[in-house]
Amino acid sequence: MENNVRRFGTFNGVFVPTILSIFGVILFLRTGWVIGNTGLFVGVILITLAMSISFATSLSLSAISTNTEVGVGGVYYIISRSLGLNIGGAIGIPLFLSQSISVAFYVIGFTESLLGLFPHLNFKLVASIVLIIFTVIAFIGADLAVKVQIGIFVSLIAGILSFFLTKQWVPMSINLTPHYLPEENFWSVFAIFFPAVTGVTAGVSMSGELKDPAKNIPRGTLMALGVSYLVYLLVAVKLTAVAPYEILLSDNLIMVKRALVPALVYLGIWMATISSALTFIVGAPRTLQALAWDHVVPKFLAATLGSKKNEPRAGIIVTFLIAETFILMGNLNMVATIITMFFLTTYGVTNLAAGLSSLIGNPSYRPRFRVHWAISFYGVIGAYIVMFLISPIYTIIATLILFAIYIILQHRQLNQTWGDIRSGVWISLARFALLKLEDYEPGTVNWRPNIMVFSGGPGERPHLVKMARWLSRGNGIVTLFNLLVGDVEDLATEREKRLAELRRYIRQNRWAIFPEVEIARTAEDGFTTIVQAHGIGKLTSDVAMFGWSNNFERKVELARIIRKLIFLKKDILALKYDPERGFGNRLTIDIFWRGKGGNAPLMVLLAHIIKLNSEWRDAKIRLIEVVSNEEEKERSEKKIREIMQDARIEAEPVILIKENPMDRIIDIMSEFSSISDLTIVGMGVPRKGEEGVFISRMDKLLEPLGTVLLVRSLNIKDFLS
Repeated sequence: MENNVRRFGTFNGVFVPTILSIFGVILFLRTGWVIGNTGLFVGVILITLAMSISFATSLSLSAISTNTEVGVGGVYYIISRSLGLNIGGAIGIPLFLSQSISVAFYVIGFTESLLGLFPHLNFKLVASIVLIIFTVIAFIGADLAVKVQIGIFVSLIAGILSFFLTKQWVPMSINLTPHYLPEENFWSVFAIFFPAVTGVTAGVSMSGELKDPAKNIPRGTLMALGVSYLVYLLVAVKLTAVAPYEILLSDNLIMVKRALVPALVYLGIWMATISSALTFIVGAPRTLQALAWDHVVPKFLAATLGSKKNEPRAGIIVTFLIAETFILMGNLNMVATIITMFFLTTYGVTNLAAGLSSLIGNPSYRPRFRVHWAISFYGVIGAYIVMFLISPIYTIIATLILFAIYIILQHRQLNQTWGDIRSGVWISLARFALLKLEDYEPGTVNWRPNIMVFSGGPGERPHLVKMARWLSRGNGIVTLFNLLVGDVEDLATEREKRLAELRRYIRQNRWAIFPEVEIARTAEDGFTTIVQAHGIGKLTSDVAMFGWSNNFERKVELARIIRKLIFLKKDILALKYDPERGFGNRLTIDIFWRGKGGNAPLMVLLAHIIKLNSEWRDAKIRLIEVVSNEEEKERSEKKIREIMQDARIEAEPVILIKENPMDRIIDIMSEFSSISDLTIVGMGVPRKGEEGVFISRMDKLLEPLGTVLLVRSLNIKDFLS
């Protein structure tokens, strides 16, 4: 990012632009109408409420600006550095467009006031000439623009004083209480008045040229808001003293007609529109420049075109073209509402950034100007309530536009070189949830498989990852583990490398999975240590998942690990994957059923979860059991149907009759399921010292089958009731 010349202080860089934005046409042409409707007492409440939202925003701006250096772009810079580049860009682009369109809005307002005195003027020609003059001023440099603004500021003060210097200051009793027009109420009048106080970020737009933003922004903004609040209250009191409410409601030029020197008030009205236009034609290009420096928009839009003081001249030209387009259109009624929506959204998000920063308490958030998070969140709520009061439809439109820009920027995957508070937000929410979870005992109602998958390096056992993803179905937590065997001192660097590879592999596939790489002296110690230590509080992994190796010795080692995990009360899954058949057509899931107890509840639930995935939606779950005769078959089939009905799981009982007493039950089941796409089999406990025998027996069982999921349930779960 380029460095702009920092040459403005609190008064000329922040106070004057901010107060000029607040002292707009509403002060001169609408305040009388507001007080005519509400009366003085309610009017003071209305003005105070509106100002309080702006005051909260100014406090939030002050807090953030005293915590970090504020660069070019003002509010955009603050939001993007607090909430991230995507959110900043989603706010910054509409903010720039709103600032540019606002230039046209105020130029048109100024031109319309001229037509009142000179009706034969060519409206669009005069407006275009005024815009060209302002563009030239901005193109020459912010120095000239600031000098012009100070002259405008003096003219505005003269107009206000001309109204104040008349003798009437005692409010008429009839003006103290409300006299709403038939179609008006407090909130409709509030919506008309509120845009008058939405200028609190005008000074922040000059942040790149301020000598000391951390001091200039808080002081200038708060002083401007305090002075403008006092002036609005005095104007409200004065208006109730100069005319009855009927005149206040009907005559928009009452401040002119009751002034000591009416011409000065006319001049003030003109200066109000000119000042706002000049403020935005200086501020908008700087927002665009910051967006371009961050690559949110094309880089050439940040070009200074030969300016020695890094004036954003390319942005000035773009701002001119946008403003001129809307001047030629002539009608800004619809656009004016959307402009207000975007400004209010900006204020709401600014408050949100400050509130979250204060609430989550990152150690890096150390503002010299501290603001309680509740004040900032009041600004958030107030801004969005006002948006809906002004127009629910345009609020929805503005919100949809912001979301669309955010999604586009998210898709572009912009690279930011700074941190933001989003990670702190998630950490705080996670901490809150984990502490709440400590108060509850886990039960079958909320159970889901949180799986530790010992899958090795990226792409080493993709079938294991696929099965784990099916079993989690987006609700459980899956962690892929790669265990490195050796010494920590020797493998520390390798661990970081492998972890980065695993994380990259997960991101490339866009999986909602966590990566982990651990070092252990032996595989057995590594597995048992990981199973014990993985997780936080009660959010622990309850299922360990392994691959069924083709190497006999490794399977014997796995049997020893399974024995140890049994003492740690973890459910165990082992996937024997058939590389030739894979998962077949995903139409049949067989479960070797040996009654409701033992491994059966977990086996049935896992089959049900797998079937919930779109890839298995057409699959049929079959519960296979072997009985001795026809009578047992009917009884067993009826019992299984009742169990499945009570469990609300679609599964078909398949009862086989053992015709030859010499045949083994498990062999009959294996023969029947030899063409199944997935078979789920309960797994026993290998005896100590007999792990090899256990593996040989399991291999014989699995040999005729395709892909098999072996299940050992160590926790009693009443899933089938």
